Amino acid sequence: GVVCGGRDAMDAPSYLGNSGFCFCLLQLKVVAINENLDLVHQNHVLFDSELPEFRTQGGVHVQADKLTVTSPVLMWVKALDLILDKMKDAGFDFSSVRALSGSGQQHGSVYWKKGAGQVLKQLDPGRPLGNVLWMDSSTSEQCSSLESAVGGAQNLTNITGSRAYERFTGNQIAKIQQSNPEKYSETERISLVSSFGASLFRGDYAAVDYSDGSGMNLMDIFSKKWAQPCLEATAPHLEAKLGAPLVSTAVLGEVSSYYVTRYGFSPDCKVVAFTGDNPGSLAGMRLREGDIAVSLGTSDTVFLWIKEPRPTIEGHVFCNPVDSDSYMALICYKNGSFTRERIRNERAGGSWDTFSRALNATPVGNDGNLGIYFDTLEITPSAVGVYRVNEQDQTVEGFPGEVEIRALVEGQFLAKRVHAEKLGYKIMPGTQILATGGASSNTDILQVLSDVFNAPVYTIDVANSACLGCAYRAAHGKISVWSAWGSKFVC
Repeated sequence: GVVCGGRDAMDAPSYLGNSGFCFCLLQLKVVAINENLDLVHQNHVLFDSELPEFRTQGGVHVQADKLTVTSPVLMWVKALDLILDKMKDAGFDFSSVRALSGSGQQHGSVYWKKGAGQVLKQLDPGRPLGNVLWMDSSTSEQCSSLESAVGGAQNLTNITGSRAYERFTGNQIAKIQQSNPEKYSETERISLVSSFGASLFRGDYAAVDYSDGSGMNLMDIFSKKWAQPCLEATAPHLEAKLGAPLVSTAVLGEVSSYYVTRYGFSPDCKVVAFTGDNPGSLAGMRLREGDIAVSLGTSDTVFLWIKEPRPTIEGHVFCNPVDSDSYMALICYKNGSFTRERIRNERAGGSWDTFSRALNATPVGNDGNLGIYFDTLEITPSAVGVYRVNEQDQTVEGFPGEVEIRALVEGQFLAKRVHAEKLGYKIMPGTQILATGGASSNTDILQVLSDVFNAPVYTIDVANSACLGCAYRAAHGKISVWSAWGSKFVC
């Protein structure tokens, strides 16, 4: 994200602002905002089509075992050069950028060889950037080992905010150290995708931020330090390779002279800590304490702002990227739109209008009839099957059509509220629900969501939420060293 201020950036030859960069799975994106948080520039580079020499599909290489996924990090580096060139060709005034930040695909890891840190400090503005390696592995064995080492899944969750997950960084590191100890020993620094991006802009190794660091199964989310039992169970000498984590709003320093000379950035431009794409999205949606964001797509996802978390093995708790004294939670549900579409087809003749009329024809609470619909193995909780209970708490095989439709929608949203409250979420005066995704276009479905949470629902566009969130975070971080911006930043 980039922050810009002053006169309107599209009309004036010079403007002051902030930028946000997102190292995503499919593309590299950038947005710039002015001091009023208005969007003034956006751009992107599509990896598959604009950098075909890397032969990626969906931005990655899937290895022969079908479990290991790698992304050529040189592709990301070239994409950064390319997107900055695009901005320059569009007349973007880099000298106006006061601060920048960014986000990266959460859980991914980058391994720097010994000596790479010195190379970063000596980047030649006359030449393109360099090369490292990113890897994501299937790590079920390492997950089991980590949970056992700390006394079980719930104990690990109590420390790190999540039980062990294959995609989480700590388990990737363990797999790499065990399968290739020589390369691990040659590794000078391990970055997340986010801190890798920040390192490129700083010209030096950048710290992992608290929020993205929460998605590694390695950090104590309460002390905000690396958890020693987790480090010891993962790999030797790991703490030194990770460096100390840092608050997500920290100003890391000024942008590297490479970008000052090559693109005309101001030498005073600040680099604010980069974070993960999910934390970046929370900032981009401008959630506040008590707010909830619900994405209603193929899978449903819930974002929460929590003050006093109670981690459980169902869901994730991360440090908050905006408020270091708060937390965010993320809950994923596999049975989303496909399940809603199945009930629509079976009970409403394939018509969303008929589906909506059924919701309007049945009372809030569905006269005590409740349904749980897990067509495929659910994530939260781990279960499969369809379960129906009538007003007398008796298990039944089916409901009348209109009752079935309301049972599905109410059941899905009740589950979200129950799981959210288990994690420590509290509905407060002023709580707002932000809805996005395909089903958010159906106002009758949203009315049920509002009824279940007893809060107003608003629809939002989150197409660039992670990127925009990092532009906001750049502004937020800049405030800490320039208090005059305090009255102009709203999150």
